[in-house]
Amino acid sequence: MQRIKRADAMKYEFDHRDEPLLRVQQGESFVIETMDAGSGYFKTADDLPIRERMPTHKDAEPGKGNPIGGPRYVEGAQPGDLLAVKIEDIVVGEQGWTAIFAGSGPFGESTEYPELTGPYTHIIRHDPGPSGTTRDGMAIVTDDLSWPLRPFIGTIGVAPQREVETSAVGQGPWGGNLDCRDVCPGHTFLVNVYHEGALLYIGDVHGSQGDTESYGAADETQADVQLSCTVLKNKRIEFLRIDKPESIVSVYCFRPLEVAVESAMKDLVRWLIQEYNIPPRIAYIHTCCNPDFRINVYQMVRIGRIQYTVGAELPKKYLA
Repeated sequence: MQRIKRADAMKYEFDHRDEPLLRVQQGESFVIETMDAGSGYFKTADDLPIRERMPTHKDAEPGKGNPIGGPRYVEGAQPGDLLAVKIEDIVVGEQGWTAIFAGSGPFGESTEYPELTGPYTHIIRHDPGPSGTTRDGMAIVTDDLSWPLRPFIGTIGVAPQREVETSAVGQGPWGGNLDCRDVCPGHTFLVNVYHEGALLYIGDVHGSQGDTESYGAADETQADVQLSCTVLKNKRIEFLRIDKPESIVSVYCFRPLEVAVESAMKDLVRWLIQEYNIPPRIAYIHTCCNPDFRINVYQMVRIGRIQYTVGAELPKKYLA
C-alpha cells in the first residue's frame, strides 16, 4: 500500500504548484502519516502555547499550524469533476494534547476564572481498545475522566483553483481547516476538483472533539490515516458534502453563524430535490418540521479569519 511518511506530511499550504507525493488509482487504498496540529511541539504539559516558543508560529503570519500531507494525484480526476474521499481507517498516536492560548475562547478575557485565560497545555493519553490499537481506544483525560476516542480529519481539501491557501485558516468550497467531526472512518467526503488529479491534502487529525471546539484546540494528535478516492465525472456542488451510512450532510463555512446555517440548509434542500427527486415543498418541510433534521455546529472559533463550520443533516430513511 502506498504511503506518505510523517516527515513528508509537513506542508502548510494548499498549493496547486506542488508536485504530487503520490499518484493513486481510483479505489486504491493509501495511507498518510499525519503530524499533530502543533507540528510536534506539544509533548508535555510544560510545552505551553506561547507563540514565541513555537518554532512554526513565531516567525509566520498566520502561524504555521495544521501540517498537511500531499498532494495526492488521483488518476482520472479533472476540473469540473467531484472527488469522493472515503475515510477507511484512522489510528491515532499514543497521546494527544489540548491547549488554551492566551485570550482564546469564551473565557479568554475572564476575570471570573483566570485559569481559563491561558496559556495552558493538557496531555491526553490514548489507550488501545479491543482491536489492540487506538482506532477504538479511550482518551484518558485525568485519572477520573475518560471517553471513547472518535478520531477524524480536521483539515482536508484539494488545491484551490487559483489561490494558495494556508492549512491553518484557509477554508472554502475546496475544503481546508474544517474541524468537522463527521470526516471520520466509514464516511465519504465530497469536494469539487479544480486541477488535474484533484491534488488532495489531509492533516490535523483529532482524537476527539465536542461541538464548536470552543477554545480552538481539541484532542490534537498524530495519526495514520487510510483513504481511497473515486471520481464523479462532470458533477459540481455548491460547497462540501458528507455521505454517511445512515444520513447525508451538507457542510458550509461562513461568518456570521446564521449565514452558515442557512447556506448549509439551502444546499441540503437542493441535494434532496436534484438527486433524490423529492418535491421542493417536501424537501423544504423537512428542514422546518422533521424532528430528525439536524444542524451540527462543528467549529465556531474566533481565531483570525476562520469561518464557522456547520452541517445540515438528514437521515437517509427519508430519501427513499
